Amino acid sequence: MSFKSFVVIFFIITVLGLGPVAAFNYFIDPLWTFNHSHEYNDVQVNINERQLKVNQIHYSDDFVYNTLLIGSSRTTYINPHNFNNMNVYNFAASDLSFKEYKSMIDFAKEEKGSDFERIIIGVDFNKSSLKESHEDINIDKYIENIENPLYRYENLISLDVLKYSRKNFRISKADKIVQLRNYNRENTAFAKRFQLESIIDETEKKIIKFRNVFYGENYQYNPEFKEVLEELKSENPNTKFIIFTSPISAPLFNALAEEGNLDDYYHWLNEIIDVFGGVYNFMYPNSVTKDLSNYFDGHHYYPNVGKMIAETISSDKPQGVPEDFIRYETEPFEIE
Repeated sequence: MSFKSFVVIFFIITVLGLGPVAAFNYFIDPLWTFNHSHEYNDVQVNINERQLKVNQIHYSDDFVYNTLLIGSSRTTYINPHNFNNMNVYNFAASDLSFKEYKSMIDFAKEEKGSDFERIIIGVDFNKSSLKESHEDINIDKYIENIENPLYRYENLISLDVLKYSRKNFRISKADKIVQLRNYNRENTAFAKRFQLESIIDETEKKIIKFRNVFYGENYQYNPEFKEVLEELKSENPNTKFIIFTSPISAPLFNALAEEGNLDDYYHWLNEIIDVFGGVYNFMYPNSVTKDLSNYFDGHHYYPNVGKMIAETISSDKPQGVPEDFIRYETEPFEIE
């Protein structure tokens, strides 16, 4: 057999072998690089939210949203369709640092081709600490991937991608939420439901973790937080910013107070108020945060709470939201 014949045969075998892989990966599309949806890909495993959402934004045929929502994994549980009279894209991602805000906004603006009418940011107190936000990070590496013209086609023949395609196919066929966060094709996140006993146990674990990792002497306020917010406001003069605090459970908030971080908490709120004139504050003991069934681990709230947040932000008269959950702070807090 000549070398040329060998190459031709090898190429044919490769194509025949990888053809079904590429077809199935395209059919399920676990990396959100194509736009089709059907009953066998309507439940998606969470692979890497930054890459998935960068892909979806870039390869979308109609990224025409007037509102951008960003925040951490807590904010992912807000259904963007729950906002009234707003066309919202939820760009939130797990473990998000405020250092990433700028690169996310810049990327989304470039893809949109114009400014957003409004940008909604869900902020987390623990992420304002120097320990949690000292690193200068952005989403550039995810953007670099989509700048490769072969990126989404190379993924079609990836066996690693095939593993995700198989998982998506199985859970979509069963129409079942199996993880702490699964998505549909409309970028709406869903969470697995747990019994109250499990929730209480997970909350107690998180209280211990937050005391030992985020609160007390482990917390040191990062002065760059306000600088980043001021830069965002300065670079987006035609955009209205709406800031809200993530409503962690009351026991977790009480642990913050017991560890001596209340002044830090008020300082954090004051910085936001000083830059943007006000903040929707959901982070304090109230009827919602005292009910542990609204969480699966004490700080990640279920989508029903996200709906209350969206309703409060987008309505003059929020429906279905307890009155003690609605606070818009405009006056600075006194700090001892």
